[in-house]
Amino acid sequence: MENKKLSRLAYAVTQLGETEPPFSHPGFPSGEGKFLCVCCSSELFSSREKFESGSGWPSFTSPLSEETVASKIDLSHGMRRIEVNCSSCKAHLGHVFEDGPAPTGLRYCINGVALKFKPT
Repeated sequence: MENKKLSRLAYAVTQLGETEPPFSHPGFPSGEGKFLCVCCSSELFSSREKFESGSGWPSFTSPLSEETVASKIDLSHGMRRIEVNCSSCKAHLGHVFEDGPAPTGLRYCINGVALKFKPT
């Protein structure tokens, strides 16, 4: 983990698989750039794929590439979901759902504390 000074919430989310409260990131960065893993700085998502889902968490239609994120089945909390992790450091990012907009139909619902923004 590159950033050894994660906030308590960022640590709970990325290392323990917890979820931040919805709508806890008002004014989440906008503009052109990339969203990086808060733990290892791997580039994960482009601002071009970000959209407002109304879910309360940053949402993206796709990662930068299929290699940047890993996924696995998550059966916690009595639900069946697909968990998304950083491929480089395995940090928990959030979940992906099949209710997103075209063209992918996917919604990568990502915890804001798991990301940092790098403007271009």
